[in-house]
Amino acid sequence: MGIIAGIVGITNTGKTTIFNALTSSEAESTSYSFSTVKPNIAIVDVPDKRVDEIFNNITSNKKVYNHMEVMDIAGLVKGSASGEGLGNKFLGDIKQVDAILHVVRCFDDDNIVHVDGSVNPARDMETIDAELIMKDLETVENRLAKNDKLVKAKNKEAILLQPIYEKLHSVMSELEHPRSIGLNDDELKLIKDMNLLTFKPMIFVCNISEDELMAGKDSEYTSAVKKYAAERNYGVVSICGKVEAEIAMLDEEEKREFLIDYGLEEPGLNLLLKETYSLLGLSTFLTEGEIEVKAWNIKKGMTAPQAAGVIHTDFENRFIKADVISYDDFVASGFDRAVARQNGKARLEGKSYIVQDGDVIIFRFGK
Repeated sequence: MGIIAGIVGITNTGKTTIFNALTSSEAESTSYSFSTVKPNIAIVDVPDKRVDEIFNNITSNKKVYNHMEVMDIAGLVKGSASGEGLGNKFLGDIKQVDAILHVVRCFDDDNIVHVDGSVNPARDMETIDAELIMKDLETVENRLAKNDKLVKAKNKEAILLQPIYEKLHSVMSELEHPRSIGLNDDELKLIKDMNLLTFKPMIFVCNISEDELMAGKDSEYTSAVKKYAAERNYGVVSICGKVEAEIAMLDEEEKREFLIDYGLEEPGLNLLLKETYSLLGLSTFLTEGEIEVKAWNIKKGMTAPQAAGVIHTDFENRFIKADVISYDDFVASGFDRAVARQNGKARLEGKSYIVQDGDVIIFRFGK
């Protein structure tokens, strides 16, 4: 199940620095606008201690983490929806992503010029939101024009869609966020094909200073982001891009020492990846054996046959049973499925079983 997360933000927020830290790469990062012209793209492993522990305690040839495709998208400026800066290119790139990681600058640095002259997170977030709304307004207006003709022809689907399009147009015309009209699940399904930018899942990523990280207390900038996010029901993660970029380049031993110095249990980017999974409604099941220990991402609520289908499409139709043990029970059983079975912790589940996060599964198939 492929996932694409797009890193966006006003220019010079540090989003390319965060991209480099996530991917341990060295994409161009400068103090001038639009250093990112074409989106930088990389595949990122999603760290999972469960994979590490199982691999370290059984005989297996390799371990394979879940992964995510991360896209560092060109910086945005006011007027992008009308073609300013890289305008439509930026907004077109966002169309491709499943989740938006909106990097907000929450640090002062005289050497890094802010495109609007000063650091102001609330203004920057409003700028991004306004540009997304205006681009979506264009999409809605085009759809309305086509739909009007179908309504006149008494097309049943068009008649059903018309009030939804009109509600969207009404709020977007006033630059209000369309989430405010509270479309229900059925209505959201009806407009899914429009791929509206404003309905994509979003996390605000506060790019904080090293001083704020060490203090362990939110700055005025970070507090402003959290207030804005809470009012719009968005997630927030605070990380120091500068520090994360340094951590990403260290070996494992040096990384542990570095984290201890900063009072961190794990890199902030790990938390960002986990929050992205949660935002997208994903969970993880595990498989283990001599060939590999592997993590698989699935949508929460998937049944055992559907999860098997993630491994191979044929497996869903050939599914018979799933030999399931929770990760915690697997650890308590000394990573031995036979012991778990003796203790009543391993069980056979059928087609209706809903796979839980951390389930360690062996699927049984028919011919």
